[in-house]
Amino acid sequence: MSEKIVDQDRLASIAEALRKQGRKLVLTNGCFDLLHVGHVRYLQAARALGDALAVAINGDNSVRLLKGEGRPLNTEGNRAEVVAALQCVDYVVLFSEVRVTRMIEEVRPAIYVKGGDYTLVSLHPEERAALDKIGTEIRILPFEAGHSTSSLIERVQGLPSA
Repeated sequence: MSEKIVDQDRLASIAEALRKQGRKLVLTNGCFDLLHVGHVRYLQAARALGDALAVAINGDNSVRLLKGEGRPLNTEGNRAEVVAALQCVDYVVLFSEVRVTRMIEEVRPAIYVKGGDYTLVSLHPEERAALDKIGTEIRILPFEAGHSTSSLIERVQGLPSA
């Protein structure tokens, strides 16, 4: 398993150390069920905003609650390992809740990033309140049109079996 995969307490310590050095931790989160070029471009752009990028990945149960039965396609451990293998990712942490609110409150990132399928208005109110409370900068990155896990799954399901 990758040294980049840490638990929430360790990530909070890392974030604190970065703050003391005047450096910025960028945090983003998601399911990352099937990694595609849209994810890679998004994570590279997120990393460019600060000094280190942490990716919080939804655990298997929370993915099921968010995406429905049959998801995730890959286990949380496999998803974490694949994301950690990306050069632009400094840390990966799994979380079991549906919302990343507790992680935000404990880690206190300098910058929180979401993809262009979100807006400041559509961020979950609980997450937005936590970000506002700790003074985290919120950045919405442009959406990579034509690249989504759901559309990829639909395309694969439409292919004839071998």
